[in-house]
Amino acid sequence: MDIKITVSGTVQGVGFRPFIYRLAKTCKLTGYVKNLGNGSVEIYLSGFKKNIEKFMRRLKTEKPPLSEIEEINVEKPVNKSVYADFYILSSSEDYKKGVSIIPPDISICNECLKELFSENDRRKNYFFITCTNCGPRFTIIHSLPYDRDRTAMRDFPMCDKCYREYTDPLNRRYHAQTIACPDCGPKIYLTDSRGGEINCADPIKEAVKLIEEGFILGIKGNGGFHFAASTLNSEPIIKLRKRKNRPTKPFAVMAASIEKIKSFAEVSEYERRLLESYIRPIVLLNKREDFNLSEEISPGLHNIGVMLPYTGLHYLLFETYREPAMIMTSANPQDEPIAIDNETAISKLGKYVDYFILHNREIVQRADDSVVRFHSDKPLLLRRSRGYVPQPIELPWLNEEAPVVLGCGGEENVTFCIIKEGKAFLSQYIGKTQKYETFNFYKDSVTHFKKLLNAEFQALACDLHMGFNTTLYAQHLAGELNIPVAKIQHHYAHLAALMGENYLKKMIGIIVDGFGLGENGEAWGGELLVFEGNRFKRLGHIEEYPLPGGDAATRYPLRIAMGILYEEDGYDDWIREYSNTFPYGLEEIRIIHRMLQSNKLMKTTSAGRFLDCISAIIGLCYYRSYDGEPAIKLESAGYKGKPVLDTPPILEGNKLKIREFVKEIFKNRDKYRKADLAYSAMNYLGKGLAELAVKFCYENNIEYIGLSGGVAYNEIITNIIKRTVEKEGFNLITHNFTPPGDGGLSFGQAVAYLLLKEKEIIGMNASEIPPSKGSGFPSRTSNC
Repeated sequence: MDIKITVSGTVQGVGFRPFIYRLAKTCKLTGYVKNLGNGSVEIYLSGFKKNIEKFMRRLKTEKPPLSEIEEINVEKPVNKSVYADFYILSSSEDYKKGVSIIPPDISICNECLKELFSENDRRKNYFFITCTNCGPRFTIIHSLPYDRDRTAMRDFPMCDKCYREYTDPLNRRYHAQTIACPDCGPKIYLTDSRGGEINCADPIKEAVKLIEEGFILGIKGNGGFHFAASTLNSEPIIKLRKRKNRPTKPFAVMAASIEKIKSFAEVSEYERRLLESYIRPIVLLNKREDFNLSEEISPGLHNIGVMLPYTGLHYLLFETYREPAMIMTSANPQDEPIAIDNETAISKLGKYVDYFILHNREIVQRADDSVVRFHSDKPLLLRRSRGYVPQPIELPWLNEEAPVVLGCGGEENVTFCIIKEGKAFLSQYIGKTQKYETFNFYKDSVTHFKKLLNAEFQALACDLHMGFNTTLYAQHLAGELNIPVAKIQHHYAHLAALMGENYLKKMIGIIVDGFGLGENGEAWGGELLVFEGNRFKRLGHIEEYPLPGGDAATRYPLRIAMGILYEEDGYDDWIREYSNTFPYGLEEIRIIHRMLQSNKLMKTTSAGRFLDCISAIIGLCYYRSYDGEPAIKLESAGYKGKPVLDTPPILEGNKLKIREFVKEIFKNRDKYRKADLAYSAMNYLGKGLAELAVKFCYENNIEYIGLSGGVAYNEIITNIIKRTVEKEGFNLITHNFTPPGDGGLSFGQAVAYLLLKEKEIIGMNASEIPPSKGSGFPSRTSNC
């Protein structure tokens, strides 16, 4: 009996071909296995029927742990072939129907970790130790199929010892494309800030000494550079902040173990599992009461971003390191992409660091560390990048014949998304595309994904805002390819993202963030939306209020307070007292007053700006030095607060009134603790939005309420909304696999395009959607 099998899914770069080889030999079958150019694997089997049936059963039940089988297609070969044995053949560039792709970078496995510190192992202390089960994947690959000569490892010919392991079917490194050792693999070395190599016996141990002595290092990893520094000594942290002009934005840290993390942060069982998973993301953890690291790491916040080591290099750094943790945060000039090559790092990062740890392996694709926080037991992605990308999110509600759509994203926290054949492929984190370097990274990454997925775009979706580079890119590309482009309103895209990943075609969406251009040309940000009758509809929103100076008000939130409090008793003396928080002092205040008198101001419905306003009034933050800072500090202040102003939300028609509440905060600013005022503000906003959503559910006979947008990261507000809607018998739908913020916007744009073409391309109603088979990598049964 002869059959030909095509297996698609996560089947390249995870030890799948060696597994097939061993299984076929065990089942006494002949034939071959080879990688195909679209990321799938082709298998030819010849033998007795009972042996082939045994092979098929074990294929599904014994597959490698990192693989994910999406589809198995079996056919009778047109022309039978005779094979004397079973072989692993050279990869083919043939593209067959179906989409598969390589897995993301995978953290070091336990076997490699054991070898790393084994006295008798030839890879002892080798920083780039990897095997079939671990190591870089996405960040090293140039093209499919996944073979060494198509990766950054093509520059490192194998030595005889590595080649014997590579060709031994019983070896863990059989056909491991990243196989290397100290004799033939990448080399690591220490330099000064100008790239001058420093001769030393052990660059890694020397780097550890330098960090403990208070120096700042730039360390080249698998997917980019990190800044590394002490976590106990505030001096290098302050120095790094001054050099980078990053006064208060938190830094991530890395610790050697869960036990070390527990010495300065609280770790739940859910958080522990994700920290120790192969993904190894940064997880936002609550600080312990006796937090013993420098407060300069995350000033004014109740939490800290922490990750565990995920490469051999990281573990070697911690072998002799004596502190509980090490700052390990993305190394890039402000708003530019993370650095990936040595020359750029030296020229652009040399002014920030004192020394570099470099290696001579190319990084093909950047991948910043992913960032996750938990709301109780539920993980929420802040940044979906290393460890997740490029694995797809399944869309079982979508007909596989639907057009290939590129969602282009927004302007900040940008990603893009390609939907093809029932799967959504989100890019790694790109950043702010206003910067020339970041926009080039964006365009190059679109090209790279297009090649990996063999995707021919048939439609584009982008933001309404004509000032976004991603919108201009979409229009240019649409003209070049002669395909349609749909402009999707910002908050509609957030709602679509929530619908797309939860397989729901109808819900009331509470979409809350800082800014998105509305259909009426105004600044939206506190919206109650619905999708019905093949169109999106705005049902309600937060009350409009002035935004004096537009973007300037987002940087200096007291401007927002001025717009609401201008005629309140005690206002004049109060604003004069804080004149030093404005760049131009009293003169700037006088100009803003003239603007307010003219009554010709931009207005907004933004939930984010409301939180910023409260943060400024109660003295938490007067200048936003990083995205979301005033609102983030408000959440941290309210973490142990209580609702001292338990004012019932004022609903007027389709609006949540907020001006009167802001005035109440102002009147009581010196009467109550900041923590209690902060909690009271979040309580008012959460309850008011939830009550408005419940009202619209009853009016429109809708049973689901969803929450999305950047404010959805706020755990206090999310919990208040959840409790309020559940009290009325509704469930709150939140994000599972995409970020609620603008990192998930591109996915929502692409989904929105498909929803608006529903009759043509959606294959089933929400009630007909079967339980998910899983999203590939990580699976839907995993923590995140």
